[in-house]
Amino acid sequence: MSENWDLNKKTRQVEVLQQEYCVLVGLVTQDQTESLVREYLDELEFLAQTAGAETLKTFVQKQNPDPRTFIGKGKMEEIARYINDHPQITLAVFDDDLSGKQINILEENLKVKIVDRSTLILDIFASRAQTAQAKTQVELAQTQYLLPRLRGMWTHLERQKGGIGMRGPGEQEIETDRRIVRDKIALLKERLAKINKQSQTQRKTRGELIRVALVGYTNVGKSTLMNLLSKSEVLAENKLFATLDTTVRKVVIGSMPFLLYDTVGFIRKLPHHLIESFKSTLDEVVESDILIHVVDLAHPQFMDHIRTVHNTLKELNADNKPTLLVFNKVDLYREKNFDKYLDENTQKEIMDELKSNLKHNFEHDNIFISAVTKENIAELRNKMKDMIEIQYTIRYPYRPKGWDTEYNGELE
Repeated sequence: MSENWDLNKKTRQVEVLQQEYCVLVGLVTQDQTESLVREYLDELEFLAQTAGAETLKTFVQKQNPDPRTFIGKGKMEEIARYINDHPQITLAVFDDDLSGKQINILEENLKVKIVDRSTLILDIFASRAQTAQAKTQVELAQTQYLLPRLRGMWTHLERQKGGIGMRGPGEQEIETDRRIVRDKIALLKERLAKINKQSQTQRKTRGELIRVALVGYTNVGKSTLMNLLSKSEVLAENKLFATLDTTVRKVVIGSMPFLLYDTVGFIRKLPHHLIESFKSTLDEVVESDILIHVVDLAHPQFMDHIRTVHNTLKELNADNKPTLLVFNKVDLYREKNFDKYLDENTQKEIMDELKSNLKHNFEHDNIFISAVTKENIAELRNKMKDMIEIQYTIRYPYRPKGWDTEYNGELE
């Protein structure tokens, strides 16, 4: 390992690699069991992969966070030795938020970039943002995240022992930086308010059609389902947050037209300032008439994912809308959980019982589908058509049924 390490530059003197390599670090505390931490770290590894980094090793320690170093001295030495033996490693990713002080101490000891979960998510969002609105939202969230960490990042001020001409200018300089950051936050909020006003105007011009929003945990197949229902080409990848900017398409089922929205996926431990910044994007969810909550049935923690989405919707005051639970990837669920010698009748009985239990637990109608194999898509369309028709009847009780004349040529 090179000893040429400049803490101010925060860069390691290693060969520039196309592929980044990292280690992951998590703590088992009184609030988080070891199994839960392992689950979070699996998700963190997927986040790192989405950002472009390959994980070489995961470190877990049982202790409460140290206010200075987050992890214990012994664990830090263990991680440092591993990084020293693997010079291709360029960063260490921590599953919890770190203070500016902790980041500096960890960087000084581990000699690599230190990234916490929020920073990693913000980095992914920054790389995925396409529209002016999304880019401004990400920049605002990043700036708000930086503000409380400024003092910890000013490590050179600690070396000042006071005296004439020393402490004053230092304190004045960090206050100047804080003022610059606050001014930038105010400017971004002002810019975002103008963009949001334009978005509201656009939404008003979309007419009287019922709005249906696809919501769910990240990487559950919302964009794939969007492509299937709307016969369009929305980006769909096996990565977290493949969709960041809300996409809208006009869809017609039978003779029933509506607007279908594909929204950003939710995730556990989503930074609060990120939720605040993206509330304008999630206005599409708040203003929708119907929610299609897509769930990855094949994921081992899909029940926890449902609760995470429900809690986020509750925070947005959007949890009381007509909702259909769509359990996607049923083909993968069977592949993972059913023995190949299990007969079809037994499989059907098991799936029917699971469906009944889920409906009882979450008090929403549900359907099992596969967006890839198109299993039960016809039934999904029928359920959506019935829900949309009810909303049209409520909104326009005196309007004659049937949209064939007005939307002739656009029917499926």
